[in-house]
Amino acid sequence: MRRAGVRRRPPALLLGAAAGVSAATLLPLYYLGDRAMARGWAFVADELAQQRTAALVGRSLLLVVVVTAGCVVLGVGFAVLLTRTDLPFRRLFGVVLALPLAIPSYLLAFLWLSVQPAVAGFWGACLVLTLGCYPYVLLTTTAALNRMDPAHEEVARSLGLSGLAVLFRVTLRRVRAAVAAGALLVALYVISDFGAVAAMRYEVFTWVIYGAYRSGFNPSRAAVLSLVLMVFALALVMLEGRARGRAAAYRVGGGSARAAPVAALGPWRPVAAAGALAVVAAALVVPVVALADWLLAAGPRWDSGEWSAAVVSTLWLSAVAAVVCTAAAVPLGVLVARYRSPVTRTLEGASYVAHGLPGIVIAIAMVSVGIVALRPFYQREPLLILAYAVLLVPVAVGSVRAAIEATPVRHEEVARSLGRGPFAAFASITARGAAPGIAAGAALVLLTCMKELPITLLLRPTGTDTMATRLWTYSSVSDYASAAPYAAALVVLAALPTAAIGLWSAQVVEVRDT
Repeated sequence: MRRAGVRRRPPALLLGAAAGVSAATLLPLYYLGDRAMARGWAFVADELAQQRTAALVGRSLLLVVVVTAGCVVLGVGFAVLLTRTDLPFRRLFGVVLALPLAIPSYLLAFLWLSVQPAVAGFWGACLVLTLGCYPYVLLTTTAALNRMDPAHEEVARSLGLSGLAVLFRVTLRRVRAAVAAGALLVALYVISDFGAVAAMRYEVFTWVIYGAYRSGFNPSRAAVLSLVLMVFALALVMLEGRARGRAAAYRVGGGSARAAPVAALGPWRPVAAAGALAVVAAALVVPVVALADWLLAAGPRWDSGEWSAAVVSTLWLSAVAAVVCTAAAVPLGVLVARYRSPVTRTLEGASYVAHGLPGIVIAIAMVSVGIVALRPFYQREPLLILAYAVLLVPVAVGSVRAAIEATPVRHEEVARSLGRGPFAAFASITARGAAPGIAAGAALVLLTCMKELPITLLLRPTGTDTMATRLWTYSSVSDYASAAPYAAALVVLAALPTAAIGLWSAQVVEVRDT
């Protein structure tokens, strides 16, 4: 019997659109392959056999494992507390627990170092990246829990299972697709991050790659190491697919949306609240206090015209990129959610490859693409938006896929049996139900574009600056007095869409309380 939600033959138009998106995300591979092979196979083999390369692999993998595990624990734990328990001030916590996404990892690292210089090193990198990335898991898991049919949990309780048994044997198994999607985004972010590890002085692949590109003496070595990161990205996608398995969250029975029962925490209620407050303090309070100290001690100053122009450029470029990336992710997300096959999984995996590469690598690769193939668009907005899409389509794909999987395909089939065409049934039933999850993916792209640095530095139109590039320009010459206002503005701007996501989650929780 065919499993619900899985169809064997996807429409040719949908398959073609998804294939085109995946192909576009692989553009940097041409540049990397050309650079890596510039000195022959012998050089590649020798570089891979170096002991320093093995050391980089070990250090990078250790960081990925520790940070991803920490993010899963925090993200899933808080998602359960917000959607399935009587945690106090759930509406407020739903907003503030998502806000760390608003602070760029490199800025968060520098702020923590200004408070406690001894935090530098491996554990400092773990702290900063975990605090900055756990909202990826929190948001995807919360969205899945809000969409999950509580009938599964009710049946389990009627059979005598305890609350914890229901949580681990039923609830979390039903949302592991969303958890895996969030964990994949965290892992890919960690292996591609440069700013936080550089600030914390923890040498991993991205640091060495950046140094090789910046020096200009050994771009072939940088390309080889970047290809190693690409292999890691593919391995992570495969592991995520196995973890996700076939357990997509969906409703049973009549399929009507209703609230899940809320468990009373009892004496653990203040303990849970204290844990949430501790994370908020580490991820938000400490950085915000440090940033305020920068502003007050250094004496903020800025050119109002440049500042306003940077704000407008940041909002415009980020908004366009969010729309483009989300639109590009929809065909691929629908294909993977509704037509699972080796082909669709391959297309999905291909889209994640570039996301595991450092931003500097994608930026330089897209410079080459612009000069060779897209000369009219070089240092213009279209090429910059294309580079954003190459990097950030996977951010939207994970949210789109999880949202589509959480919408029962049989509702769409009922609509078609009542006379609606395939597109009308999808638009009125599936797309409508998945809209909140798709919007969350768009907001994540918007946030990431606001904070993105290397691609914007290399590909932005001449005379255009964003908040991130202004922050980098002043920080690179240690002019923190001028950098501080741009840092504060970037955090505030990025906090707005982050708060909107958290507020939407909190409103869902609030409805349950009524």
